[in-house]
Amino acid sequence: MELIPSIQQYADLPIPHHVMTWLLKDYQQPNDKIHNLLKKGVLEQVKKGLYIAGPAITKLKPDPFLVANHILGPSYVSLESALSFHGLIPERVYTITSVTTKATREYATPLGTFTYTRLPLPYYSYGIRSMEIGPQQRVMIAQPEKALLDKIVTTAGVEFRSKSSVLSYMENDLRLDIDQLFRLDRDSLAEWISHAPKKKSLQLLLETIQGL
Repeated sequence: MELIPSIQQYADLPIPHHVMTWLLKDYQQPNDKIHNLLKKGVLEQVKKGLYIAGPAITKLKPDPFLVANHILGPSYVSLESALSFHGLIPERVYTITSVTTKATREYATPLGTFTYTRLPLPYYSYGIRSMEIGPQQRVMIAQPEKALLDKIVTTAGVEFRSKSSVLSYMENDLRLDIDQLFRLDRDSLAEWISHAPKKKSLQLLLETIQGL
């Protein structure tokens, strides 16, 4: 098995360390070889133990959402990244935002910045969609309703006192088109809110949406 073509086959995928050691099974010191491949640009390190094919052998890059799922697990793409992906907010998001059950953290990588915000169980586990992005490639991402709830839950200082404060936050802080709220599944919102932090604020959000 030739090494460079083997790595090129993974050009659109993150490459975990165990995959690299399997590709290097004929080498006596695979970790030294990985270090050499990094120096030559055949590999790029996303974080310790996770790589992508480097610029010396390909211009292809894995989907950032797929990389986000691999950098830290368990996690799923949510918050601004998911809100933008689902068309709920107009801004293009450059930092890939995810949530996790682990500690909040940030990774600066060759593919950009990836942030992870902690959410508690069981709330974390609701509203996650497995989305196909390519052959045998799937990413875990929040459904639009869950991405909105996650954003409210994880943003310090966001506490709704009235329906007008809900609408003000949606229009002025998130720049969300209020018409987009009609797209949201209200039954799912009601189910997830019962398990969520900031229940009073989220219940007021639901009542505001139901009153539109």
